[in-house]
Amino acid sequence: MALNEKTIQFIHNKWDAEVVPILSDYIAIPNLSPCFDEDWETNGLMDEAIQLLSDWVDDQNVPTLTKEILKLESLTPLIYIEIPASDPDFENTILMYGHMDKQPPLTDTWMEGLHPYTPIIKDGKLYGRGGADDGYAIFAAVTSINALKEQNIPHGRIVIIVEASEESGSCHLPQYIDHLQNRIGEPDLIVCLDSGCGNYEQFWATNSLRGLIVGNLRVDVLHDGSHSGKTSGIVPSSFRIIRSLLERLENSETGEIIPSDFYVEISEETVKQAKQCGEALGTGIYEEFTLVDDMQPTTYDLTELLLNKTWRPQLSVTAVDGMPTLALGGNVLRTHTTLKLSLRLPPTLDAQTAKDALVKLLTTDVPYNAKVTFDIEKCNSGWTPPVMEPWIHESLNNSSIYFFKRPVNFLGEGGSIHFMGMLGRKFPQAQFVVTGLLGPESNAHGPNEMLVIEMGKNLNCCIAALVSDHYTNFK
Repeated sequence: MALNEKTIQFIHNKWDAEVVPILSDYIAIPNLSPCFDEDWETNGLMDEAIQLLSDWVDDQNVPTLTKEILKLESLTPLIYIEIPASDPDFENTILMYGHMDKQPPLTDTWMEGLHPYTPIIKDGKLYGRGGADDGYAIFAAVTSINALKEQNIPHGRIVIIVEASEESGSCHLPQYIDHLQNRIGEPDLIVCLDSGCGNYEQFWATNSLRGLIVGNLRVDVLHDGSHSGKTSGIVPSSFRIIRSLLERLENSETGEIIPSDFYVEISEETVKQAKQCGEALGTGIYEEFTLVDDMQPTTYDLTELLLNKTWRPQLSVTAVDGMPTLALGGNVLRTHTTLKLSLRLPPTLDAQTAKDALVKLLTTDVPYNAKVTFDIEKCNSGWTPPVMEPWIHESLNNSSIYFFKRPVNFLGEGGSIHFMGMLGRKFPQAQFVVTGLLGPESNAHGPNEMLVIEMGKNLNCCIAALVSDHYTNFK
């Protein structure tokens, strides 16, 4: 690690003077991802956000940096940044990734005094939608390089991509990667800044991501609603039928997914890593969530909790349609019930195969010959990185010990970053470092999203050290 105290101080000062204030301005812009905002092309919010970030990059005056805002037809914009290697004879490339689109605000669910688009700093945390997921990424990436250049610390060629469709499944990113492939070249290291951390006390690298199937399961029983006193007992309830279909998939008493089609074998090494993470994180694994009084987690076995979260299939019902509000609910047997199902998949399970099995499971041999449809919205496989090269592990561990006083740790994430598999296929020779600021109570996608500012500074220092070590390793 070639960083000196001046480099470290540069990063910390940059965060205090510029990153946090400009990131706060970004939080204030309600630029929702395209699948949550049908007017994104015309309302100007995405353009406003990307211009804010682009202007900040220009203001940094990073030597040799070139930047372009790309806009392919009908696609969200993308920032493309390129910084040549400080040594013209050095050919190795790092590709850094972030995104700048946001999840919906869920405004009414935020704590009193907080608002998704009103940035607030409290107890060293910056609250607001999109700060941790993933607005900080472009600041961390550019500041890493700027800090090295300030002290004449050599680095390789850097490409930075910041997209605007990640929260919609990165639906526009493949077209941009194809469009830019000749300019990107063949990176040997990809750094993704859109993941999580187990705590804020060490550097965390993600070693697996689950896959995801999202679909709308609908059961129809009537063309017109009918008085329940007249109809119940004669016409089966759409809700009862949909419950019976879900019982094919999930054990309602344990939450376990029933069919073997949705499982993979979990290696001994994975179990070992989960145990180590459980020892590092302790009861914070479940205590970070706002459980109601006397509510219990699925188990108190920390290893099992982490394996459930990262390597086992899990079902969530995330939305419902076909039901009136309580205030409007009369004595009517409803025509239909629709549930949005979110099925998390093990990292190495093929999502298309799982999708076929799921559709067959839920739509065949339907009770009472009710009409059942299952419309798939998302179907993405999970991801595991190639075995990490020793120099990367050494770099991350040394940085973590230096900046956090604790060694690096590795954690599977229960969520999905849909494009990781695509990048792995596109650049099969590349190593990966996937990290981020989404730790306990950061609550991405939910209310009270926040980032820990000190964690951001230290992570930024670790990334700068990794860039420096990349040059040293390949020189």
